[in-house]
Amino acid sequence: MFGKMFFVSVILLQVFTFGLGRSLQWLFAPWIGKVGRRWLMGISYFITNGLLVGLLLELGHMMFRVVAFWMVILLFVMYAALATFILYLLLRRFVARQPLSRSLRLFAPLFVIGLLGFGMYNAYTPMVRHQTVFINKKMDKPLRIGVASDLHLGILFGARQLDKLTDIMKQEQVDMVLLPGDLMDDTVDAYLKENMKPHLQKLTAPMGVYATLGNHDWFRDQKRIKHELEAAGLTVLANQVLEVNGVLLVGRSDDLDHKRPSAEQLLEGQNTQLPVLLMDHRPTSIETHARLPIDVQVSGHVHNGQVAPANLIVRTLYRLAYGYEAIGNGHFFTTSGYGFWGIPLRLGSQSEVWVIDIKSKH
Repeated sequence: MFGKMFFVSVILLQVFTFGLGRSLQWLFAPWIGKVGRRWLMGISYFITNGLLVGLLLELGHMMFRVVAFWMVILLFVMYAALATFILYLLLRRFVARQPLSRSLRLFAPLFVIGLLGFGMYNAYTPMVRHQTVFINKKMDKPLRIGVASDLHLGILFGARQLDKLTDIMKQEQVDMVLLPGDLMDDTVDAYLKENMKPHLQKLTAPMGVYATLGNHDWFRDQKRIKHELEAAGLTVLANQVLEVNGVLLVGRSDDLDHKRPSAEQLLEGQNTQLPVLLMDHRPTSIETHARLPIDVQVSGHVHNGQVAPANLIVRTLYRLAYGYEAIGNGHFFTTSGYGFWGIPLRLGSQSEVWVIDIKSKH
């Protein structure tokens, strides 16, 4: 599967690189000749395939970010080319050819710059989304939980964003904070170097702050990540069940933990007459969990695709790639995440926090 996906990605990169080359040839056509146009196309392909070689040679973690950024640039250039062509079709009958050509050559790069600015805004400006759900179990009082997944704490997302998250949770007056996975961006190196611990320690709630480990927490540094999270005052549930003030809280580790028990196994022998909340990083087992006595499940991982059109693609891969849905016995949430993966750009998705009010029907 990975091999096929990589092959498709390489082919798409070649197609998009051709689009970049053609766009640059058009953009600089008034000032360059045939030789210059060939150089622009050659340089475009040299950069793309040079980055791919660097990725295959595993020239460091930063190479992933560089390749991801280049892919987004290629995509944004395609969007700009499409928007420019549409404008041309709309305006060609009303604007003289030469002024229109000059205007479109100014519009196209500004459109790319605008997409980059908007994408960065979406990555660093979180939305707060609210949802109220009613469950068929008795509760002494309503419960308000705050959910923030996929922080990916690292060199591009750190102390300032943690302080903002703390402010959001305090302002929303949540009873409990749930962080369902990918709190770190593969390692704790940047977390330690930037001294993020005091900022993470500020994140508190009356009923506690709870986390599970996602795939990026599991890749190669899970022990240190778990240790640092617990040292900051978080309770990490690694395939564990915990009763908190009359609520049953279940935390499953990521799918990369091949020894993890199923949610059904975790619930065996537990008092499921209590409200059951499940943190499961990937929304891969929702239909199975909908048949269990789980009242609310919170997941992340998908990032709502992060950059369009990936948000459309992920909808074909998951029953609930993003948002909220009541399914079977429970209420299910998949958040686009508070942070981002790789590069600080989002298009068709936005950084977010969910605030969920859980109330009893009785």
